[in-house]
Amino acid sequence: MQHIIDRFISYVTIDTESDHKLESTPSTAKQWDLANKLVEELKTIGLQDVTIDEKAYIMATLPSNVTHEVPVIGFISHFDTSPDFTGANVKPQIVSNYDGKDIVLNAEKNIVLSPSYFKDLLLYKGQTLITTDGTTLLGADDKAGITEIVTAMEFLVNNPEIKHGKIRIGFTPDEEIGRGAHHFDVEKFGADWAYTMDGSQIGELEYENFNAAGAKITFKGKSVHPGYAKGKMINSMLIANAFINELPAGETPEETKGYEGFFHVHHLNGSIEETVLELIIRDHNKKKFEKRKELIEKIARKINKKFAKQFGEDIVITEIKDQYYNMKEKVLPVKHIVDIAEKAMKEIGIKPLIKPIRGGTDGSQLSYKGLPCPNIFAGGHNFHGKYEYVPVESMQKAVEVIVKIAELTATEDSSKK
Repeated sequence: MQHIIDRFISYVTIDTESDHKLESTPSTAKQWDLANKLVEELKTIGLQDVTIDEKAYIMATLPSNVTHEVPVIGFISHFDTSPDFTGANVKPQIVSNYDGKDIVLNAEKNIVLSPSYFKDLLLYKGQTLITTDGTTLLGADDKAGITEIVTAMEFLVNNPEIKHGKIRIGFTPDEEIGRGAHHFDVEKFGADWAYTMDGSQIGELEYENFNAAGAKITFKGKSVHPGYAKGKMINSMLIANAFINELPAGETPEETKGYEGFFHVHHLNGSIEETVLELIIRDHNKKKFEKRKELIEKIARKINKKFAKQFGEDIVITEIKDQYYNMKEKVLPVKHIVDIAEKAMKEIGIKPLIKPIRGGTDGSQLSYKGLPCPNIFAGGHNFHGKYEYVPVESMQKAVEVIVKIAELTATEDSSKK
């Protein structure tokens, strides 16, 4: 277990925060620091065909050690961390034999990781946790996944008696800003299917995710001296507020769960003359997803009609762009790839938690690029913030799941597609 701890810490102490404002790939140069380290590590543990391209996409191969035909499978994780919270100067803390009580992350700043608020902590009583020091995120999303894949490949290299087919691994930049699969060369990767190791709680197995779109809505206005503004001023900020109030009550992230979709207003910046509202649209159901986008346009038309005479042109301008789609459509035709992962978990004593992802992964985009790609737990909790933590035992179990999937796929029955 110490080997996993050491490897994980060596990754999370390298700052790889991505940046959605930058157009390059990777978006930040510092992602190369970990990417280059991983390339050398993959070579050291004995993988073949280790490559890194000009955009920092890493691929490598563990050759088959069986003589019969076996599907080529893949395991994928991302090495960037979220820009939602700083990933610079991460100082991991090890909590051995967790006692189920409050964990003081930072006494000076009075930052406490408490099971009274984060109830999942109690699932890991008696285990070893890795936490932050309360000033950064941890980076278990998704450096836990990378740790697990590298460790599993190293184990298979060192234990050739475990039979497996050809395995491809891939590590990507910029997943946290939605671009992780944009330049992923599926043909070069050459796998029949793959798994992203990018879930949370131990046992998670996911093959459904949101359909997703982003909307940028611009509201125009007219600025007039407030003392003489009656019938003349049009305050774009108030129009934006009226627009938000037209969205369905209760359909926000903080009020939904499971398969329930939402509208999420995440940026609002304005003045009297112009206000820009940014929101995201999410729904697992494709028809409901389309209706949500239609509602945005309907509200805009209603406001434009109201101000048509006074303003003289459209006062609300909408830009809606689809971001990714529900991978279920691409995975269900090859459902056996989920069944193999489920069986692997059960065989090593893990209860599978099959549920929809309330978000997206590289796997959702890769599935639509021709690489069906369900998502498996990596073990971390409370991603993208100072309360992030990961149980080491969960990472160890994820390693075992990878090994077992490789083993099951190499059996005569499981190799039949």
